[in-house]
Amino acid sequence: MCNLYSLTKGQQAIRELARVMRDRTGNLPLMPGIYPDYRAPVVCNQPEGRELILARWGMPSPKTALKTRNADSGVTNIRNVKSPHWRRWLGIEHRCVVPSTSFSENEALPDGRKPPVWFAFDETRPLAFFAGLWTNWTSVRKVKEGETTNDLFGFLTTEANKEVGVIHPKAMPVILTTQDEIDLWMTAPAEDALKLQRPLADGALRIVARGGKEDEGGLTV
Repeated sequence: MCNLYSLTKGQQAIRELARVMRDRTGNLPLMPGIYPDYRAPVVCNQPEGRELILARWGMPSPKTALKTRNADSGVTNIRNVKSPHWRRWLGIEHRCVVPSTSFSENEALPDGRKPPVWFAFDETRPLAFFAGLWTNWTSVRKVKEGETTNDLFGFLTTEANKEVGVIHPKAMPVILTTQDEIDLWMTAPAEDALKLQRPLADGALRIVARGGKEDEGGLTV
């Protein structure tokens, strides 16, 4: 399950590739390590066009998962889109794309350690996007914060391709690589858009770093 990714390209590249009409993020820093509940940039649909906003990573959890909790830190990865919990957010008004330059999966080593292994298209970490969902939600994310209202997001996962499967055989993020795929996810009926929930072709990714809690490679604007 992907719970750590990076974004080391500047926001102009994000705006251009995702056809953003309005940027509400201000001066967006490079983010070599993005963890659950961090505020990170996402591109969402608004009546005036696509907007680049900051949202907290972790969609609302299903009620059944909250029976023994007094806070909801959220669901980062979304797999079963047929679940009623997720179906409510499959319309274009709740779809988003999440910019990234690399993502990590933990490698289980014989000594019990599970260090991150970072994946990208190549060593330059080209910009890509996860297919995601977002919503505005009122909840208790952390007990010390109390009830707050936030923009939240998560992204879809699917079966792992060959490269990711060696490290994490269960799943990988749904990655969009072209403007056409981004447009399809952001505008098409759900039945068509969800056809993008598939692994990248074998050979599309490579391991670009190991062990670090951040991916410092390719830190360019």
